[in-house]
Amino acid sequence: MFTTVLMIEKPLVSTDVELVSTLHGEEEVSFVVLMQPRGRQDRLLRALDDVALGELEQAVHEADEPEGSEATPPARLALEHSLKALRDTGAEAVGQVIEKHPLDVLTAVVAESNADEVIVLTAPHLVEEFFHRDWASRARHKVGVPVLRLFAHGE
Repeated sequence: MFTTVLMIEKPLVSTDVELVSTLHGEEEVSFVVLMQPRGRQDRLLRALDDVALGELEQAVHEADEPEGSEATPPARLALEHSLKALRDTGAEAVGQVIEKHPLDVLTAVVAESNADEVIVLTAPHLVEEFFHRDWASRARHKVGVPVLRLFAHGE
């Protein structure tokens, strides 16, 4: 069985579920899903990304989204939704919400689960990616398995 650690920041939509569950053809896949809620420290970077992507309306409403401890309950619901969607494809799926030190948790989970790969499936983060401060870029130097960067689809 192929084991994938999947890092997400919002619930998986059907297009994303199909993508990650069919990447390895007919091989059985198990997923360990790591969901990180929105953090207050990321607000400026998200707004800059929205402006760079031409999503000015989204940038204006960036402060309306729950952040920090207020983002944990929605993140738990998003994780449960995502796990169910993955299990509905026949894959095994477990997961957790990460509130602190996501790369340390990722490294530990990769080792504990004997993962074959990491997939980082998030919205584009142009500013962080430009400076190689995004999850995928930083994970490539820590986890010891291939790291694939994919952009999440909208609802």
